[in-house]
Amino acid sequence: MPEVDKLQAYRKKRDFSRTSEPPGSGGITPGDKPRFSVQKHRAKKLHYDLRLDVGGVLKSWAVPKGPSLDTKTKRLAVPTEDHPLDYIDFEGTIPTGEYGAGTVIVWDIGTYENTTSADGKEVSIAEALERGHATFLLSGEKLRGGYALTRTGRGKNERWILVKMKDDFAKADDDVLEREPNSALTGRSLKEVEEEDEGRAA
Repeated sequence: MPEVDKLQAYRKKRDFSRTSEPPGSGGITPGDKPRFSVQKHRAKKLHYDLRLDVGGVLKSWAVPKGPSLDTKTKRLAVPTEDHPLDYIDFEGTIPTGEYGAGTVIVWDIGTYENTTSADGKEVSIAEALERGHATFLLSGEKLRGGYALTRTGRGKNERWILVKMKDDFAKADDDVLEREPNSALTGRSLKEVEEEDEGRAA
């Protein structure tokens, strides 16, 4: 049986002659530690996209209100299509008329460690996500420590909840989204990326 193209849904939604998003044609291999990123995306509405390197693709969730450092704050995370590994550091403006039109920056990036266990045994991140509950330690520029993703529905109603776990990096009174609004890679704001792209297109 041929291997399923995990990026089929991603590619079908995009015209790569118009958008600068990577088509995911290969050449990127996983590192020693799996990576993650959180991309800040001003499309129809501002939101944040959590992406985890799992099984050769980036498993992705749109987090409307963004991640929190507060253990009491539950963030809705809506699953989206798998993205190619080289999307992890994509920044740019997706043109009007294209899927997800708007400006994207890499708000945070780093590596993560799977910490999921069940019945006293370690569970792979892929199996954990399939089961509907995963825990992991983030080592990013802005987000650090434990987080948990828990599924609350299936099919068309599939939704997840992202929660900060209790550890030394948890802070109830620190709005990291407001404190650190710009790109973890380039220091640029969404507006600066948009203006630079408009300048190149002129």
